Amino acid sequence: MESQCFDLRLDGKIAELVLKRPQALNTMIPEFWRELPAIVGALDDAGQARVLLVASTGKHFTAGMDLSVFSSGLAAPGLDPFVRSEAFRHQVKALQRTFNAVANSRIPTIAAIQGGCIGAGVDFVTACDIRYATDDAFFQIAEINIAMTADVGTFPRLCKLIPDGWVRELAYTGRRLPAAKAKEIGLVNEVFATQREMLTAARETAREIAARNPLAVTGSKVMIQYARDHSEADALDYIATWQTAMLAPPHMAEAFAAQAQKRAPVFPDLAPIPKGL
Repeated sequence: MESQCFDLRLDGKIAELVLKRPQALNTMIPEFWRELPAIVGALDDAGQARVLLVASTGKHFTAGMDLSVFSSGLAAPGLDPFVRSEAFRHQVKALQRTFNAVANSRIPTIAAIQGGCIGAGVDFVTACDIRYATDDAFFQIAEINIAMTADVGTFPRLCKLIPDGWVRELAYTGRRLPAAKAKEIGLVNEVFATQREMLTAARETAREIAARNPLAVTGSKVMIQYARDHSEADALDYIATWQTAMLAPPHMAEAFAAQAQKRAPVFPDLAPIPKGL
C-alpha cells in the first residue's frame, strides 16, 4: 500500500517499518493514525513476517501527534457541547486503536529509537515488545506542557514498564527522560552510541526471533501480556489451557533434530487470518 508516513521493507521473515517524514520530525499527521494499523494489520493477517522492526529517520524518532489531528468537525460552531464530548471520546478511542494494533499483533515488535520520542511517541514505543535507543534519545510525556492529560496509551502501558514514581514525575513535569536513565529504570533494553550500531543490534535480535518457532513466539507474547494483566493463578490456568490446544510435538521434534544435526530448524509460518473475521 502507498503510505505518506512509512516505508515498509521485507527482508525474509523480518518486516522493517520506517517513519519517513524527517523534515517534519516524523509528527503523527492524520494519515499516520490510519496507515499504521492498516500496515500492521496486513502483516498480522498474512502471517509470513515473524518480527516487526520499527525505526525512524532524521534527528528525532517522532515529535508526537501533529496538531492537525485536533482539527476536525468536532470544532464546528453550534455543535452541542455534550454531543461534541461524546463524539470526542470515540475519536480518542480510535487513536488508541492505532497502537493497540501494535500491542495486540501476533508478531513481536522491536522499536529502534533515536533522538526525541515525544508525546504520542511514548505511546507508540510502549506498545512495542522490545525497545533499543541511541545515546542521544530521550522520552517525554509532553502532553502536560500543552495543558492536557496523555490519553492515547501512555499510562496504561508505561505504569507496567517503569516504577510508579518515575511515571508520576515525568507526567507531572513534562521533563525529558534520557536514554541512560530509561535503561536504568527498565524502559529500554539497551543503549547504543550511534543509530547504525542500534539498528545492527536490532536486526540481529530480529533475526534471532525470526529463527524461532513462530507458534511458540506468538504464544509467549500472548502469555506475557495475559500474565501482566491478570493474577498469577489466572495466568497459570490460561497457559495450561493454551498448551492443551497449541503444544506442537512435531515442531518440538524439528527443534531437537535441528540441534542434533547442527542446522537451522524449519518451522511453518503462522496461518493467514481469514478475511472478514
